[in-house]
Amino acid sequence: MRAARRQSAPPPPTAGGRPRRHGERLADAADGRLPVLDGGGRMLRKAFPDHWSFLLGEIALYSLVVLLVTGVWLTLFFKPEMSEVVYQGQYEPLRGVRMSAAFDSTLHISFDVRGGLLVRQTHHWAALVFVAAIGVHLLRIFFTGAFRRPREVNWVIGVTLFVLALAEGFAGYSLPDDLLSGTGLRIAQGIMLSIPVVGTYVSMFVFGAQFPGEDIVTRLYSMHILLLPGALIALVTVHLILVFYLKHTQWRGPGRSRQNAVGKPFFPQFVASSGGLFFMVFGVLALLGGLAQINPVWVYGPYRPDQVSTGSQPDWYVGFLEGALRLVPPWETTLAGHTLMWNVLLPAVVLPALLFLVLYLYPFVEQRLTGEWRHEQHLCDRPRERPVRTGLGASGVTFFGVLLLAGGNDIVAQTFRVSLNTLTWVLRVALVAGPVLAFLVTRRLCHAFLDTERGRLEDGEETGEVRQTVTGGYESSHRPVDRFRPGAPRIPVSPADGRTGTPSPEPPERAPRNR
Repeated sequence: MRAARRQSAPPPPTAGGRPRRHGERLADAADGRLPVLDGGGRMLRKAFPDHWSFLLGEIALYSLVVLLVTGVWLTLFFKPEMSEVVYQGQYEPLRGVRMSAAFDSTLHISFDVRGGLLVRQTHHWAALVFVAAIGVHLLRIFFTGAFRRPREVNWVIGVTLFVLALAEGFAGYSLPDDLLSGTGLRIAQGIMLSIPVVGTYVSMFVFGAQFPGEDIVTRLYSMHILLLPGALIALVTVHLILVFYLKHTQWRGPGRSRQNAVGKPFFPQFVASSGGLFFMVFGVLALLGGLAQINPVWVYGPYRPDQVSTGSQPDWYVGFLEGALRLVPPWETTLAGHTLMWNVLLPAVVLPALLFLVLYLYPFVEQRLTGEWRHEQHLCDRPRERPVRTGLGASGVTFFGVLLLAGGNDIVAQTFRVSLNTLTWVLRVALVAGPVLAFLVTRRLCHAFLDTERGRLEDGEETGEVRQTVTGGYESSHRPVDRFRPGAPRIPVSPADGRTGTPSPEPPERAPRNR
C-alpha cells in the first residue's frame, strides 16, 4: 500500500486575509510565554527628552562597557602574584632586574603581547573617563534638582557608584606593582595606621603582614575583577530600571508638564542616537589609548619599599586626598600612649567621610527646608533659579579644585619657579576663603541673571534701531522675545528668596510614571 502523504496545514491567515509570516508567529509565541508586547511594547515607546546634558550618564555607561571588555582581555595575561622573578622580556633597560610577577606580566602585556599596550592604555583612559563622567553627571543632577522626590534613591545609588568607581580605580591602578602605585599603597597604609586604636589591625588585615607583604596584589585583583565590578554592574542595572520606572526629568517648555515626558521614543530614535554615542565614546577611548601615553610603568620601574619616584602624582580622582594630606599642618597628639596623627586622620579619613555624608543627605535636607518633599518633581530647575543651591555647588567644586591643585603643589612650584612653602600657604588660605567667595559670587550672578531675564521678557529684545522722539531725545525699539533656551520661562520669573531657593509651584495630583 502506498503510504498516504501528510500535508502540512496552511498557516492561519491574518485579519487582512494574508498568510502570517514566520516573524509574526514567533512574536505571538514569545508573547504567549513572556510579556513581550504588553510590557516591552510600552518600554520601546517610552519617551526620552533630548538634551546634551542628559547624555553624560550614557558616557559613563559606555565607558564602563569599554572597561569591562578591555578588562576581560587583560585578565588573560596578567599574573596577580608578588613572587619575585627576574625580567627577561623585550624592554632592554629592565632586563635582569628583580621584580614581582605582577610587574613582569604588566611589561609582558605592554611589549610582548600584540596590541597589549593599546588595550592596557585604553582600559586606563576608560577608567579616567568613567569616573569623570559619573562626577559630571552627578553635578548635572545636583544643579538641576533632579535628585528630588521621587528620585532620592537614584541619587543615593549614583553617589555610591561614584564611591565604588574611586575604589575600583585605585585597586586597578595599584595592580602593576610599579614604583608609583607602590608609593600610593604606602600612603594608603599610612592612612590606615592613622585610625586610632584599630589602625594597626586594619593594616595587617589588608596587607596580610608587615608592609608590603605578599598578598596585597592578589587581594586587590580579586576586588578589581569580581567584587567591585559586580557591585557596579548591579547598581547600574538598578539605576537604569529606576530611570525607566520613574521617567526621565525634562526641561520646562511648551507642552511639557509634570504629567508627561516629551522626547524621542526609546526605539528606534533614542536607540539609534545612543548607539552612535557608544561608538563615538569607544572610538575616542581607542584613539587615546593608541596616541596618548598614560601610566608608563616601565619608566617608574618595579616597586621597592626603600624608594619613592620623583614627582609622584596619583590619578586625578584621588588627587583631592593627596592635596588634603599636603595642606594640613603636621598636627599630632599623644593620649594614653597612643599618637593621633591629625595631619593624616583629618584629611584622609574624616574629610572624605564628611564630604560623602553631605552628598548622601543633601537631597533630603533641601527638600525638608523647601517643602518639596510633599510632591513629585519631574521638571528640571535652571541653576540660576536656585541661587543658594547653585552657590553651594560652586563652593563644593571650588573646594575640590583647590585640593586637586594642592595634590600637585610640588610640580606647580617647580614649573612656575615659586616657593613651595608660599604656594602651600596660599592654597591653605584659598581652601578656606575660596568656597565662601565662590558661594557669594555665584549667588549674586544668579540673581543678576534673573533680573536681566526678567527685564528682557518684560521689555523685549532690542532691535538695534534708535529713533529720535519729538522732544529731541532718543529711544531704542524692542520686539517681543521669540527665542528661548531650554527651561527658560515664557513669563517673568520671580527672584529666589528662600534659604535654598523658592520652591516651584506644585500640582495637587500625582504625576503618572508610565508615560
